[in-house]
Amino acid sequence: MSESTSLLPGAHVLVTGAAGYVGSVCATVLLEQGYKVTVVDNLSTGNRDAVPAGATFVEGDIRDLADDVLKDSDVSAVFHFAARSLVGESVEDPAAYWHHNVVTSLELLDAMRKYGVNNLVFSSTAACYGEPEQVPITEDMPTAPTNPYGASKLAIDNIITSYAHAYGLGATSLRYFNVAGAYGSVGENREIETHLIPLVLQVALGHRESIAMFGTDWPTDDGTAVRDYIHIRDLADAHLLAATSNTPGSHRIFNLGSGDGFSVKQVVETCREITGHPIPAIEAPRRAGDPAVLIASSQKAIDELGWNPIRSDLRTIVSDAWEFTSALGEKAHSARNR
Repeated sequence: MSESTSLLPGAHVLVTGAAGYVGSVCATVLLEQGYKVTVVDNLSTGNRDAVPAGATFVEGDIRDLADDVLKDSDVSAVFHFAARSLVGESVEDPAAYWHHNVVTSLELLDAMRKYGVNNLVFSSTAACYGEPEQVPITEDMPTAPTNPYGASKLAIDNIITSYAHAYGLGATSLRYFNVAGAYGSVGENREIETHLIPLVLQVALGHRESIAMFGTDWPTDDGTAVRDYIHIRDLADAHLLAATSNTPGSHRIFNLGSGDGFSVKQVVETCREITGHPIPAIEAPRRAGDPAVLIASSQKAIDELGWNPIRSDLRTIVSDAWEFTSALGEKAHSARNR
């Protein structure tokens, strides 16, 4: 068996899409662990302020810059987050997802191959599985994405597998559902927000009047849909564990989650407790395509990566998210009153 790819502190790594939520936290953790980090992001959806100060920042599309960034560099690993990731948008404009996700990844993979960079960690998604017949979802379950976003990520996973087998790439794809929480000064701060926890916290800040619960008659304990949440810092740990254990010629796939599900009502109630705000919640009809329960099994990552998601309980996730969100709201308030 081939030995794992060596990636020791001090090594130079490339992080694509690190002006976004997940990428920025991973870049921050890499810097904290002693790695030299170059970030490439076109800032189409990310925030320039989220790029950690210690990283070298190159603004632009990795599809156009991959060759220049990797040529004559000592980059030894790539963490690939750059992608479009809105399910609804992918249905309305699938061409953008095939081009921005799949074509961009191909250009990056070809540049890596050209310059001998054979260590990749790819930000995949549990949307690759579609609507599973049973939970918790394990890596051996069928993949049947129900939207172009999930289909584009699955296509990239398939491409990576073929590149690993043919060209000796060592790669890991990490599939996760609902990433939440914050790490230091980095949290969820998108122009278009679709995730439950930040939306609920926006109600606590007074930016929204209420939160909608889409369906209260699901076959769950309290009638609301159940989802798996993972703390952003735990997620970053998994990326580093993957990069330091990749094996040339092998493509591994791991699901990442807390292993526990929390209902919409549980999330809202926890947010009420943490923030001290009443947070009005209104009942709304079910949304088409929403399953009652989505929970990922992370046992494979725990067993094979040695991953330990110690922060992914709901209270820790909400507490960290609220600390970030309330600080962000205070900054906005101060800016308006200058």
